Amino acid sequence: MTMMNNVRGILLGLLLLAVCTATAQTKVYPTHWWIGMKNPALQLMVYAPNAGKAQYTLNYPGVKLVKVHKAESPNYAFLDLQVTAGAKPGTVKIAMRNGAGQQTINYQLKSRRAGNGTAFATGVRQQDLIYLLMPDRFANGDPANDAYADMLDPQADRNNPYLRHGGDIQGVIQHLDYLKELGVTALWMTPVTENNTKQTNEGGTQRSSYHGYHFTNHFAVDKRFGGDSAYKRLSDEMHKRGMKLVHDAVYNHIGQDNFTFTDMPMKDWVNQWSPFQQTSYRDQPLFDPHASAIDQKVSEAGWFTPFLPDLNQRNPYVANYLVQYLIWNTEEYGLDGWRVDTYFYNDPEFLNRTNRDLLREFPKLTVFGETLVESPVSAAYFGANNFNVPFKHNVMGITDKPLMTVMVQAANEPFGWSEGVNRLYNTLAQDFMYQDPTRNCIFLDNHDLDRVYSLVGEDIAKYKMVLNWLLTLRGIPQLYYGTEILMKNFKNPSDAEVRRDFPGGFKGDKDNKFTEAGRNKQENDAFRFVSTLAKFRQRSDAIGAGKLMQFLPDNGLYTYFRYSPKQTVMVISHTGKADMQVKMDRFAERTKGFTQMRDVQSGLVKPLADFTIRPKESFVYEFLP
Repeated sequence: MTMMNNVRGILLGLLLLAVCTATAQTKVYPTHWWIGMKNPALQLMVYAPNAGKAQYTLNYPGVKLVKVHKAESPNYAFLDLQVTAGAKPGTVKIAMRNGAGQQTINYQLKSRRAGNGTAFATGVRQQDLIYLLMPDRFANGDPANDAYADMLDPQADRNNPYLRHGGDIQGVIQHLDYLKELGVTALWMTPVTENNTKQTNEGGTQRSSYHGYHFTNHFAVDKRFGGDSAYKRLSDEMHKRGMKLVHDAVYNHIGQDNFTFTDMPMKDWVNQWSPFQQTSYRDQPLFDPHASAIDQKVSEAGWFTPFLPDLNQRNPYVANYLVQYLIWNTEEYGLDGWRVDTYFYNDPEFLNRTNRDLLREFPKLTVFGETLVESPVSAAYFGANNFNVPFKHNVMGITDKPLMTVMVQAANEPFGWSEGVNRLYNTLAQDFMYQDPTRNCIFLDNHDLDRVYSLVGEDIAKYKMVLNWLLTLRGIPQLYYGTEILMKNFKNPSDAEVRRDFPGGFKGDKDNKFTEAGRNKQENDAFRFVSTLAKFRQRSDAIGAGKLMQFLPDNGLYTYFRYSPKQTVMVISHTGKADMQVKMDRFAERTKGFTQMRDVQSGLVKPLADFTIRPKESFVYEFLP
């Protein structure tokens, strides 16, 4: 009898082990969901051995299983659910029967955050200042998560500019007060989404995906950054300080080790080419009325690189998966906005759907698309514009590369009919193409471009001039990490040179630039300059909510005003070669009713009267009665 009981116990244990193993192998995306969404439709992707051969049933009040879709791969099933208004939070038990075997998928339905998408997800606006950083390069708050032997890229080495350095979300949390002191109101980090992928050979050099753009799981934060718990902690700590969190999205492609590529649900999950076709990186065929069909297809459906599979968003399962990823991340982490990487490379109908679906659930949310294009026409086309064209994009704002380019040129070039500050004037004169240019994200540099301090020749006067423009022109300004302490470099020999570690963020750093004591005199001057202007714009109605009026440049002198019924601000910059007399009657339509003006940087107040300005000087003045 004892032996029989032992045999039964062993068999029961093996059966339980088999069930547990099967359950552990079963993955469901999105990993959980919420009641109270405006759209009751939810499509679950079930991934498990032979998931497509299984039968599925559920019995949960307010939740209906509408349809089960099989995929070409036997390891996937797509379940269409309806989560009706009567559903309550709890565990939906989905029975999964496959032959003689059965397992239960315990799917969690949760309550939404307070306000159902309105008390949070408040969006970033013209009043804000976004700080862009790369978490791997900013600060290492938890050395224990630098590297993991069970990941496909198990290395971290600060001596190698192409590998991971160990920075993480905890490091960012530890320096939120530094950002607050600087005058930052919103944070955008390059992606923190899981990148469990092998190193790639680029130009003969092995490189890690420390930048975060090689997604392998859209519903998880990379554990080398601290995982989901660290990201939620960051979101909470930021919102306690009145700051906002912008998430970096990638719809266009995935990492080569993403499970949906190594075991594709169907062959058209990604855009297929034979032979391989890389994108042309050209935006013009997407709006050119004379473009060939093949050029349009290569621009949008060509792969960004051979190791970044290009997702086919015309496949409805891909589209649903990505849209739910956006909604899930916004609700899960309490996001305030999205920056969408490689925006124009995506299917345009899909792009418009993402924006509609996001704003339906989160009406105050901000989305801006990365469009590294050179002309204002191109930039306006990919955003909400005033064009009469066959296809209308609906994203509220774009990353304004044309404005970035001309701000640098305006500071560097001699004055001419179409050169120097006239480039800046002419670009802003084309704002009529945008439905609302104040929703564009404006910037001077980022992780893909040369650093602005180097672009202006390490000339502190030019640096202050372009920072004045960045922090007072229309749009939502983005400051790249380290610009406030004069971090420099060109992308030579690679972009690693513009992605160096923030000094003081890592154990063993010689200097700590997060502190006044750790910065030299010039760095502290730059920090104070940025901080003073950033804090002024936080309380400036003219900059945050006002209009822009610019005057024709005069021999290198460029003047514009930000104004509202409550406030008037004048920004004046001299890019010419000789002293100039500023005649205030030139600006009479904006000076009426004022007798004084205050220098925002120095605080000095002087009469509103003619004055002399020297070459490379730039001032921000608040007008006073």
